[in-house]
Amino acid sequence: MAKSSQHQILGVLGGGQLGRMLIQSAINYNQDIHILDPDPNAPCRDIAQHFAVGSLKDFETVYTFGQNCDVITVEIEAVNTAALQKLAEEGKSVYPQPHILKLIQDKREQKQFYQLHGIPTADFVLTENKADVIAKKDFLPAVNKLGKEGYDGRGVQILRSEADLDNAFDAPGLLEKLIDFDKEIAVTVARNQRGDLIAYPAVECAFHPTANLVEFLFAPAEISAEIEAKAQEIAKEVILKLDMVGILAVELFVTKSGAVLVNEIAPRPHNSGHHTIEANFTSQFEQHLRAVMNWPLGNPDLRCPAAMINLLGEDGFSGPAVVEGMEEALSEKGVYIHLYGKKLTKPFRKMGHVTILDENINALKSKAHRIKELIKIKSTP
Repeated sequence: MAKSSQHQILGVLGGGQLGRMLIQSAINYNQDIHILDPDPNAPCRDIAQHFAVGSLKDFETVYTFGQNCDVITVEIEAVNTAALQKLAEEGKSVYPQPHILKLIQDKREQKQFYQLHGIPTADFVLTENKADVIAKKDFLPAVNKLGKEGYDGRGVQILRSEADLDNAFDAPGLLEKLIDFDKEIAVTVARNQRGDLIAYPAVECAFHPTANLVEFLFAPAEISAEIEAKAQEIAKEVILKLDMVGILAVELFVTKSGAVLVNEIAPRPHNSGHHTIEANFTSQFEQHLRAVMNWPLGNPDLRCPAAMINLLGEDGFSGPAVVEGMEEALSEKGVYIHLYGKKLTKPFRKMGHVTILDENINALKSKAHRIKELIKIKSTP
């Protein structure tokens, strides 16, 4: 007799901050979560029902871990998809599906998928190595992306002119036309096995000038109703064309002419959805849980305008983390601090985030910039 979903074990590959916030949502439902992570001190270590240390890329490690779970999901894409495929063939529920993870692991395949399915995206050419990039110099200015292994801003660089070609990646990748965009936005969509589908309102992202990580996020995005509808439609189209179960963050460019283009996608909770814990009726983490467990999906609507600030380790500081300005920030109305349980800081490491709620958009933006300057993560001398 099949187990009811309430008695199924959910296994998660990855025990970082995304897994930690997923567990925080799952606690409300008495949902048992097992975690596999290579770091014995990962943020999920002390709050998972079961925590295993091991490589996410090793076939036997992932396969053995998955055998003790009923449903398996991920909080990071860099996992062994062959092991997940075998588990799926043996009757385990694996979401997102292994072949989708494999597709998304390679930005070259990801871009070709958009092209094949008529999903709007920037023009691109595939490149095999540095010499191939140099041979395609007429395609500049462009973004040079590694096909595999790029993550959190690594493996992505802008080549504006021939003077930058010496920096080209000497591995399979692609050149993507540099888009003169007006805004960068993101839409998160979720789908369960029943085919229920929801989309969150678009959010607006502002990136750190050097770390290539989201520095600020504002919800809702300041875009027209027409652009909002277009972005929602494209994001839904992507998850439907993938036939994916789970949660999918779709990063998009809005061009100066009003076109909406897919930049990249992430088949898991994403930095662009952290504000949903306080700002939306259903957080992205609870939505992920609902989607992969095949529960009814939750209401994605905003309760209140919100800003999200990533708390990154300060440049020049490495060692045991010290949070400056926290008490002063906590004295402000509508400020919610989330620290990720990482004891050691280093430059630009994601150490936490802050969500700020305010009905007044101008007051919200002003407070976000003030809190950003107030909270600093440094290290003990």
